[in-house]
Amino acid sequence: MKSFTAIVLISVFALCQASSGAEGDLLDARDSQDAPIPIILDTDIGGDIDDAFALALIHRFADVGACELLAVTLTNKRPDAARYVAAENALYGRPEIPVGQPQEAARDTDNYPSAVLALKNADGTACYPVPEKFEVQEPIALLRRTLASAQDRSVVFIQIGFSTNLAALLDSPGDAVSPLTGAELVAKKARILSVMGGAFAIDPDAEKYRKHCEWNILNDVPSAKKLAAEWPTPIVFSGYEIGDRIRMSPVNLKRDYRSPRAKFLRESYERWASKAAPKEGLNHRRPTWDLTSVLFVLRPEEGRGYFTLSEPGDVDFDANGATLFTPREDGTRRAFLVDGDARIRVGEAFVNLCSEP
Repeated sequence: MKSFTAIVLISVFALCQASSGAEGDLLDARDSQDAPIPIILDTDIGGDIDDAFALALIHRFADVGACELLAVTLTNKRPDAARYVAAENALYGRPEIPVGQPQEAARDTDNYPSAVLALKNADGTACYPVPEKFEVQEPIALLRRTLASAQDRSVVFIQIGFSTNLAALLDSPGDAVSPLTGAELVAKKARILSVMGGAFAIDPDAEKYRKHCEWNILNDVPSAKKLAAEWPTPIVFSGYEIGDRIRMSPVNLKRDYRSPRAKFLRESYERWASKAAPKEGLNHRRPTWDLTSVLFVLRPEEGRGYFTLSEPGDVDFDANGATLFTPREDGTRRAFLVDGDARIRVGEAFVNLCSEP
């Protein structure tokens, strides 16, 4: 059970955030109940399958005016990963969203995008076409342009991959787009950063995760350390233990993904599973790591009972990628908390939002 002090701090944080954002929100992600949240998604899409579902989740919320996806940046370098993102954006009716991808990245994680983009209709056309004029952009330049044109203190970053791009953004110098450095641009334009990364294991029943070296951190530890230490806005972390205990539903995957957009996700899942879980296929109950960081931003209302937050503190990572969390009353880093009942509610939200029943 959390200490009385931690519970008080969480309650105070919720009240303080609600006073500067929408009433009743756990975090300050929007100005009012109906204000769409401007989002930049940074992802390593192409390795694990949860990134594809996380991007779809953002589009579903954009459909109802809850958010606006400004840009997507990738930390892996395979061309088909960026083209896959462009195809998914187009499928959801937003082919104009810019996509950034480095020529060099921390790790190459492509797995299923090529197979999905190769799918053909009976007439030989692509099932999921990439927009004709799509051109991938350099990610740091794209991030700077997107921030420079945004309203002050408006942009919410969601990072569901390595910290490579956002750490490099902090180090970027002023240029023709803005005389501000990257760190200054973030401080002026960004509001909060939601990260899927680390393993915090603050809940007593998550003790087994405490020393886990989580994938997104492990692949670029120096950038993760820099981000945790220097990012100028508050950061909320969804640790490995959160998504690992909220799993995809096989029945939902097999029975409910019937619309063209939902079929794209199911076919992506099938092709991912053919390599990652060949004996299980759609029966594999994959963790929902990346989806949790999206849902926390886009369903921030405390009254939904999805997540709570840890006490504030500082976050660091050791040389192996293990998470170090130090409570501090005036800290600006927190971790998600979720109990057993809430895990059921969050899982059901993913079922209903992703499959478009």
